[in-house]
Order: sequence, then structure tokens, then C-alpha cells
Amino acid sequence: MSHPVALKRALISVSDKTGLIEFARKLSARGIELLSTGGSAKALREAGLTVVDVADVTGFPEMMDGRVKTLHPAVHGGLLALRDNAEHLAAMEAHGIGPIDLLVVNLYPFEETVAKGAAYEDCIENIDIGGPAMIRAAAKNHAFVNVIVDVQDYDALLAELDANDDHTTLEFRQRQAQIAYARTAAYDAAVSTWMAGAIGEETPRRRAFAGTLAQGLRYGENPHQSAAFYVTGETRPGVASAKQWQGKELSYNNINDTDAAFELAAEFDPAQGPACAIIKHANPCGVARGNTAIDAYKRAFDCDRTSAFGGIVALNQPLDGATAEEIVKIFTEVVIAPDADDDAKRVFAAKKNLRLLTTGGLPDPTAAGTTFRQVAGGFLVQGRDNGHVAREALKIVTERQPSEDELNDLLFAWTVAKHVKSNAIVYAKDMATVGIGAGQMSRVDSTHIGRRKSEDMAEALGLSQPPTEGAAVASDAFFPFADGIEALAEAGAKAVIQPGGSMRDDEVIAAANRLGLAMVFTGQRHFRH
Repeated sequence: MSHPVALKRALISVSDKTGLIEFARKLSARGIELLSTGGSAKALREAGLTVVDVADVTGFPEMMDGRVKTLHPAVHGGLLALRDNAEHLAAMEAHGIGPIDLLVVNLYPFEETVAKGAAYEDCIENIDIGGPAMIRAAAKNHAFVNVIVDVQDYDALLAELDANDDHTTLEFRQRQAQIAYARTAAYDAAVSTWMAGAIGEETPRRRAFAGTLAQGLRYGENPHQSAAFYVTGETRPGVASAKQWQGKELSYNNINDTDAAFELAAEFDPAQGPACAIIKHANPCGVARGNTAIDAYKRAFDCDRTSAFGGIVALNQPLDGATAEEIVKIFTEVVIAPDADDDAKRVFAAKKNLRLLTTGGLPDPTAAGTTFRQVAGGFLVQGRDNGHVAREALKIVTERQPSEDELNDLLFAWTVAKHVKSNAIVYAKDMATVGIGAGQMSRVDSTHIGRRKSEDMAEALGLSQPPTEGAAVASDAFFPFADGIEALAEAGAKAVIQPGGSMRDDEVIAAANRLGLAMVFTGQRHFRH
């Protein structure tokens, strides 16, 4: 099985014709006979190449609008026949089946059709049938057959032929077979996922996810873990689609944290003014709105100047030079924004390790989507947390009504809390965070941590009292006991937003009334793990 294979006959049927003519010319120059179908044959013939139509090989014309053209023993026999099996060779001779040594196929653009929002019928018509069948056949018979499914592998094949006297090695054919099976698997995953959504099947019996390698990573969360970054082709603006203008290659942790930062920044409508989020280890250490981008950044930075060191900065508006000058005053790993002007790029150019990413837009925080994570023996799938609470949907449950400013801060804190690891407590004042408690087993512990962060903030800024005094507070889930409310009051908070729904809601509301706090229920929870 380890013998080299000479290429004498190739079947080419591609939807993406990028680089096709030059590639086919180089194959033909090596004396390789070219078989082809439909548009591929037409393109090759117009380029002056000699091509044999598959219809001449099968004895059947393409029919049914091209749905049927390669599903024939003359094709699949040429791909599947074992060249060292006497019975297979005899069958080929008896039925006039010629061997096919190279299959070059890329599939109908189904994923692109779906991404454009095409109608159901158009998506169905862009499901390739003959292509995947041939790819699987050629990949199975990789002992004797080469299969190429990606345009970027044209040069790899030609280099392999140059290095091996117009032959290919088993190792090369094995690599290409693996790539081929991964491509058909990804294709089928895209079709099945789209169809589940199209017919409203929320929990299909079988679920598949697939991606394309964007880059190998130096390591994962820790140096002893291998890692890579794969993209799904989703059009949502973010780290996967961003342009990197400068800086070192992104790490696993950079990508994870940058995604978290940009998704949070995008929660704030740029039409209502600039917003900035600073992230460390997937948790926000400071978030703020401002009159300008630099104002938003400074206010976010002030929340936790210590944790911001080595963090990720995300903006909901284009980055300008003045804001860039402020950002580079401390070490920052990544800055991501919809765009950046030339002044900002010049400022960052002096910081060779700082990565600057621009996305061309913001992700829609209200859009539906799917997230998944692996567990032992399986994976969990859920819809993206796109929950939002309108002001008019809030339920005021205390005797004291929140003021208009307090309502603004409550909704701001609630938006931030959605992006903080549970249990989450977020103190906010004047549309900026002033203390964040994240990722604790006890909600009271998160309350105390946020208060301590606020005390650190007061010391760093020379304030006379911690800014939790008079602050609004958001909790990502309900308070199971009154002790959490009491801890917030001790920190100086005056208004609280939480989902409600605890068996002890009456006890918690009574505590808020006793302590003079305003409290509103959202009826919605934002756990985040």
C-alpha cells in the first residue's frame, strides 16, 4: 500500500474556479489526461486545453439540470477500483472502466448561499450530491487515488509531483484523504444545521459542528496544552473575521478574551455614544460609557487600574489617536474596535507587541445563535444569550422608586452583569462600573469583592469615599437570602436590579424596604460559566 502512484488521468469538477486554468495547464503539461464536467469543462476548453467530457465516458448526458452527471459506474469504478486486485482489474476491463488517479472537486457553495440569506429552495439547489460521493470514494481508495478538495492544495500537489518524479507518496495521499473527509463532514454539518433551523427543529437527534483551521496556536490556556483556532464561516463581526494590523500572533487566551471584550462593548449602541470594555481572563475589570472614546476608556480604566494591566480593550466606535495615546500608557495585549484611524495606527506602531484588530462592524447582541461546550462523553448546546430587558418591562418591587439616573445605571449594570462570570455582582454609577465581583461560589462573596474593588478605586483616584456609595447594583441571578441585600446596603448601594424568583423574594424585598433601597426585578437571569 505504500507504493508511489503515477498520475495519468484526472477528473476535475469544481465550483470555485480560482487558479483552475493554471493548475490544469500544469497537469496537462505532465501528460495527464483531463476529464471534466459542465462549467469546469467549458472553462478549460475555452482556455485551449484538451478535455474529455464525463458524459463521453459514462455514455449518458448531464441531465435534470446537472443533478445527474457523475453518479455512474464509469466514474465511481475508476475511483474505487483496487489496482492490485485481479478481480477489480478484470471488472474494469470487462466494462470499459478506465482508472482515475486524481480527483479535483470543490463543492457547490452551500455555506455561502446560506450566509447570503437565500430562500429555502435556493439553499436546497446548492446542496452538492455527486461531489461528496466522488470525494468519499477517492478518499477511501487513497492507496491508489489522489483527492484535492481545496484550492490551496493545488500547489501542494504540484510540489509533490516535482519532488517524486511525477508520482505521489502514500503519506501525501493520506493527508489529502483526511482533508477530504473533513470537508465532506463540514459540508454535511452545515446542511444539517441549516435544515434544523429552517424547519424549526431546536433539538435535532444528531448534531454536528465543523470549522476550518484559521491558525495553529503556540499553545492553549497553558503551555503544556496544544491548541488551534478554527472558524465556522459565520458572518458575525468579531475576532474571527477581524483584520490584525500589527502585533504578535494572537494566543488562545487572547482570542478568548478578545471575543468576550468585543461582545460586551457591542451591547452598547454606538448611536448613543462611545463605550469601552476592558477584559482580563474573560471577565470585565472596567466598563464605561463616555462623551468621547477617550473618556469612556479612562472611566473604564479607573474602575480597576491594577487588573487592566495586560488586559484587552474593546470599543464600540472607531479608535482615534488621542484614545490610542491613552491606552499605550500601560501594557495592553489587544485592542479591538470597528475601525481605527491613521493616527491611532501610528501610535500603536511604536508598540510592536500590542495587537490592533478592526472588524468593520459590531455583532448584534440581540441576534440568535448557538454556543456549545464539551463535557465528558458529549457536548452541551444552547442558544446564544441574547436576552435584553426593556425599561418598561422592569418591575419595581420596593416602596422606594428608583430615580431616572438610578434606572439608567441599573440597566447599564445589568448589561455588564450579563458578561461577568457567575456569581456576578456589578456596582455602577454615572454609566460606569465602580466595582465588580465575579466568579464566586457565594453571591455575598461577589458583593464583598466588588466593594473591595471600589475601595481600591477610591484609593487610586484619591476619592473621599468608595464610589459604591450611592451606586446602582446588578446581580445576574436572584438573591436567595436577605444577606446579599444587607451587604449591598453596607457598601452604600441605593438601588438594585435582579431577576427575582427566589422562594424568599418577600424576605429580600422586606430587607430592601427596611434599608431604604430601590429594587427592580427583570424576570430574566444571566448565568455565565
